[in-house]
Amino acid sequence: MVVDIAGFQVADWVALTPAILFGATAMLLFIVDSIDPQPGTSSNAVLAGVSTVGALASFLVAGYFLVLGVGQPRGSGAIDLYGGALIVDGMSLFFVVIVGSVTALVTLASYDYLDGQEYQAEYYGLVIMAATGMSLMASANSLATVFVSLELASLPSFALVAFLKTDRGSVEGGLKYFLVGALSSSVLAYGISLVYAATGSLQLDAVAEALAAGSSIPTGILGVGVIMMLLGFAYKTASVPFHFWAPEAYEGAPAPVSAFLSSASKAAGFVVAFRVFLTAFPEVGGLAGGDPMVDWVTAVTVLAVVTMTVGNFAAATQEKVKRMLAYSSIGHAGYVLIGLAALTPGVDNGLVLGASMMHLLVYGFMNTGAFLFLALTEYWGVGRTFQDFNGLSKQAPLACAAMTIFLFSLAGLPVGGGFISKLYLLLGTVNGGAWLLAASLIVNSALSLYYYSRVVKAMWIEEPDGEFDLGGYPSSLYAAVVIAAFVTFALLPAFGLLSPSAFDAASVLFG
Repeated sequence: MVVDIAGFQVADWVALTPAILFGATAMLLFIVDSIDPQPGTSSNAVLAGVSTVGALASFLVAGYFLVLGVGQPRGSGAIDLYGGALIVDGMSLFFVVIVGSVTALVTLASYDYLDGQEYQAEYYGLVIMAATGMSLMASANSLATVFVSLELASLPSFALVAFLKTDRGSVEGGLKYFLVGALSSSVLAYGISLVYAATGSLQLDAVAEALAAGSSIPTGILGVGVIMMLLGFAYKTASVPFHFWAPEAYEGAPAPVSAFLSSASKAAGFVVAFRVFLTAFPEVGGLAGGDPMVDWVTAVTVLAVVTMTVGNFAAATQEKVKRMLAYSSIGHAGYVLIGLAALTPGVDNGLVLGASMMHLLVYGFMNTGAFLFLALTEYWGVGRTFQDFNGLSKQAPLACAAMTIFLFSLAGLPVGGGFISKLYLLLGTVNGGAWLLAASLIVNSALSLYYYSRVVKAMWIEEPDGEFDLGGYPSSLYAAVVIAAFVTFALLPAFGLLSPSAFDAASVLFG
């Protein structure tokens, strides 16, 4: 099949160029490692450079396609590939932009973080392979490709969490992540099998057609399958009740890996959930205006309220900054779930879903930046508790200013794009009449300001308990933190320029 891209008639698979670039980068890393397999300064620089350039290329191509209208109604329209197993549209490209930008920041920061570590090539290869799986998750249009791409993203992630082989916390976090992941994958696979048994199809559009046309659909089997799939996606997005792995994995993993998993992996999990439930199951959820066969919207509402509440209240009780950010990321998963929970028949649902997509974009920079700041403090040997950060701004004012932007934007203050994205989420809940979600969003955002402010207070107001011996300022880590802070701040005035892409992509799913 031939499609039009930028005025050129090309094969339809060219639309998958962002994902192909990730895969090609992974292959190139294997070649580089085979030429110079010994870890060292020169090989680390080459590996980090190849990984960062590959991720940036994927990010830029996806952004370019998004601007051109590839896969969108104003351009070529959605591009189905391989019998509808994959699809390239505005939503898939939008999420590849998120994955590509986060991956580029993480690989850039990893150059300094991995200094002196073994298995550098394996580390970069695992990051890029996981990103490849995440980019395919964004285009998955069949329950089969959903499962395969999710596993492609998950398996390298297990190894990345346990990368620090001599660190007990890293190995323990990797083991817990693997065990919960195995359980959740089995739940998801069984849910997919039940949906297939009820509809006779795995392709998302075909599932929707079977549900709309069939009067003899076994509702019980379908309902159990849909709920099991919802629980499987809850694991990937670190939502309650499959959130237990996240604090252990994020705390034990290298800080750049924590940034990668809590941002890019979470975004990939949500794009799959958005596409599956809004393409395959709108009819059964009552979004078409009839009585719901399986009221998954109410189930997601409960999931969203419980997730944001558990995450924020748990974060408020932590004494370690990294663990606090881990629970905070669970709370933000609850905020993003509003994109599904606040859906209401007869209103502009593109608003609330687009707001969730924009929150994930902003979150990708502010949360990645916060974890990369912790990578910087780990490089310096600063402790893990709030008290260990006392007076740090006297030695590293620029990095602490960046961290302040990240934390206040995460809380929803008007210092970064997080303020506007939360405001749009609130407008979406009000538009859909979801007052419980609106109240939960406001209360939990107010609570988050408490524990985020503890870090800011420690850095800028408290006196240090002793002398800091930072021992240098790693250039790549510093650059990644500063870039993330700049983008987080710039997204505040630039929100209106980028949000139409998210709202247009979201609206298509309700067409």
